[in-house]
Formats: sequence, C-alpha cells, structure tokens
Amino acid sequence: MTASQALHDLTLAQQSQALASGQTTSVALTRHALERAAAAAHLGAFLHIDADGALAAAAASDARRAAGQALGPLDGVPIAHKDIFVTEGQPTTAASKMLQGYQSPFDATVVARLKAAGVVSLGKLNCDEFAMGGANENSAYGVARNPWDTTRIPGGSSGASAVAVAARLVAGTTGTDTGGSIRQPAALTGITGIKPTYGRCSRFGMIAFASSLDQAGPMARTAEDCALMLQAMSGFDERDATSAQQPVPDFVGALNALRAGATPDKPLQGLRVGVPKEFFGDGVSADVLAATRAALSQLEQLGATLVDISLPRTELSIPVYYIIAPAEASSNLSRYDGVKFGHRAAKYSDLNDMYRQTRAEGFGPEVKRRIMIGTYVLSHGYYDAYYLQAQKLRRMIADDFQAAFKVCDVIAGPVAPTVARAIGSQTDPVQEYLADIFTLPASLAGLPGMSLPCGFSDHDLQKPLPIGLQLIGNYWQEAQLLHTAHAFQQATDWHQKAPAAAA
Repeated sequence: MTASQALHDLTLAQQSQALASGQTTSVALTRHALERAAAAAHLGAFLHIDADGALAAAAASDARRAAGQALGPLDGVPIAHKDIFVTEGQPTTAASKMLQGYQSPFDATVVARLKAAGVVSLGKLNCDEFAMGGANENSAYGVARNPWDTTRIPGGSSGASAVAVAARLVAGTTGTDTGGSIRQPAALTGITGIKPTYGRCSRFGMIAFASSLDQAGPMARTAEDCALMLQAMSGFDERDATSAQQPVPDFVGALNALRAGATPDKPLQGLRVGVPKEFFGDGVSADVLAATRAALSQLEQLGATLVDISLPRTELSIPVYYIIAPAEASSNLSRYDGVKFGHRAAKYSDLNDMYRQTRAEGFGPEVKRRIMIGTYVLSHGYYDAYYLQAQKLRRMIADDFQAAFKVCDVIAGPVAPTVARAIGSQTDPVQEYLADIFTLPASLAGLPGMSLPCGFSDHDLQKPLPIGLQLIGNYWQEAQLLHTAHAFQQATDWHQKAPAAAA
C-alpha cells in the first residue's frame, strides 16, 4: 500500500497485506466500503447492507489481530454475497418477490466457510431472479448497472457481484455460475471470476436454480484474489449430496509455481492452449475477436503453445442447456407455493387458487417462462423427445472436451460474443440466450472455467467497454487456470483498469 493509494484501490490481497502490516484496520476498511456502497446506490448493486453486523465483525477481527492470534489472509477483509446464498440474520430473497423479507436460520456453507476465514460481510447483492438471466435485468428490485457505462448491463446473473468489484465497492464477492453467470458478468465489467469444477464448492444453502449445473465461485479483480477466496470456499460438505470428496490443492501457492522447464520470464513454457475454431466464427464482434487474439499472442509470449482444436457440438449447447436447466428449475421452484415460507397471495378462493395466485404474484416473467418450458419438456409424451435427448447430447459435449484435452492443457477463447449491450435493448429472450454460446459448454460438462480482462472496445461507443478472455480447464484443474491467469496478469495491466465511477 502506497501513500497515494486509497483503500478501495487495493486488491483483496493488498488489503490483506495492509491489515497484516498494521497500515490499516478492518474497521477502517469496512467503514470505507460502507461509505462507498451508500454513495453508489445508483448502480443497484446492493439489496441489503448490514452496516452494524459488518462493523461488529470488523471490530472482532481487529481484536483478534491485537491479541496476537494467528490469522488467515482473509481475516478482516470486507466482501459481499450474491443474494442467492442464505445468510443467518440477513434477508435472502434471490432477487424475487417470492422471498421478499425471508430470513434464513442458518448460513450457506460457502458463507459459513468465508465467515470462519474471518471475512467481513457487508451485505447481499442484487442478481437476476433465482439466478435466471444474463443481464441482471430480471431482478424484482431493479437492474444493476455497469459502472463503465451505467446505460449498459453488467451481465448476469451475478451482475451486481461484478458491479461491486468493478466499482471498487468491495475487493471480492461471491457469485454462482449455472450457464456462465460468473464468467459473463466478469467479462462485461472488466474483473476476474472463476467457476470451479462442479462439486468443488458446496451447494448447501445456495438457492437452487438447476441442481446439476449450479456452482458457487469467487469474483474479484485478480486471479490472486480469486485464489484466496476459492481456497476458503472449497471442500467436501456432507450436507450436499453433489459435493465431491476431492482434496483441495494450494490454489495460492500454485499461482507462482513454475512448471517443469518453465522460467520466470516464460512461466507458461510447456503449456498447451487449445483454441477451438467454433469460438471464433460468425457472430463474434470484431473488437472481441481482436482482443481475444491479442491475449492468445500474449500467452504465446509467456511460453505457451497454441493448438487448434474443435468442440463440434458447441452450437448444440444452447438448446441442450435451455431444456435441462428449465426442467430442473421447474422441479426446484415447485416448493414456492405459499404454504411453508415465502410470499402468499392475500386473496384466494381455495387451495389451488392460492397456489395459482401466489406463484403468479411472486414470480417474474423470466422465471415463469422457464418453469413453463421445464414443465413442458418433462411432461408425458415429451420427456423422451426433449429431456432425454438433451441429456445424451450433454454427455457428447463433455466427451468433446475430453477429446480436446488429449492435445491441450487449457482451452482459451472469448467469454461473450459482444461487449455489454444497452439496458432494455433486448426484448427477444431467445436472442438473449444466444449470448451464452461460449460459456454453456463448460457448464454442461461440469468443467472449471474463468474469465479475466484482456482488452477494451471503443468502436462506435462513447465509453470503452471491457472484454474478457475465457480459460477452461479439465476437471479439478482450477490451480492450473489460476496459474495461467496470474501469469497473464503479471504481464498485462487490463485487470488494473478502473471505470471513472470507481474514483
């Protein structure tokens, strides 16, 4: 921390170092973050700010440090959680009227593990309702706005998690990725985010959208920050039937670990980077292609070797995902019927009418659309034709990746076909779904993927907008992704750029 740096200019790792060296306190960091969050209300990032709870947690961290206790790197650092994770003592709404005012009696495992690591939670962040959407326009409580240009979307569904980091409100946030909901908003706001392998982070206490796809992950400014958070978030949880009994590697230590034959100036020597031809075709804007190809050249300069590969079923990932995810959503959301918790209609004639009125009032248009699609594809006479075929294709998509990983170690390409669009400019839901073309395949296969800033577009725009590079790894290879991203960020400064709104 230099004399010219404001507290919000510090990355999560730098805030940790400043706390350890006594240059600041957790209370000072937390007060500063609370002030910035209040001043940035126009961005629509926070749904709930727990100022009293955050300051109490910060004071407790300072007391632990003053007592000489051995503290982890996250102790005392303020973050915020996507409002899809249940939190004891704070509202959890999933950005839906259906859960307005709901408070959970327990913490989600991800929240509990970060709390055990000493983080200070500022509050809950906006998102697409029940994590359904790619723009953060589907929230029942208003849109979140991209701090690079507040007339544009930040991406979704973890859009506000990305906004909070990009606008320097907090240094790190939690997000969830079902079909790209960490990677896409990270790309559109110029930050770093990683979706770990399915099963790496517990889903217990994470409000379900599509259970075979949902996965928690961190969002921050750098790969180093993501590694610090992922280290605390990961691990087996017996309360989650989909949690993997997989050892958690040293993500932080892997950042600077040199591969066999690599050197400090060629840290990626020997790394084979697969470049899928399907990610560079028609429909990808010229500025995204240029920034992505420049990033690939940078990886080559760092010692990596580019390998041409094919993921032939990439286009099929859209219909496959939008059959499987709504099918699982229709099942998961059937629990919101007004009986046990959540919204209940004030007027109804009988039990069935209560169900109808409650769900009509509580769910937004996109959630209703996906429930209807999901119910249709699971119905008698259509299950074999749609859902079963989609599951078969899902396996083929996963097999395509395994074939590719025989000749490469990491796959690289664009995150989204274009930069962030204007808020309200897309009224066709099918066209909106097409924007997920490059993130869906890894989600369907359950593979880890991440986004890191790699450039900007200012073509025909009044304000430059960020572009992200996507890295996809094989199962349980998050450490390799983080190492690759860290090497890229040590050689570039895209991740250091901040919007004017963050000043």
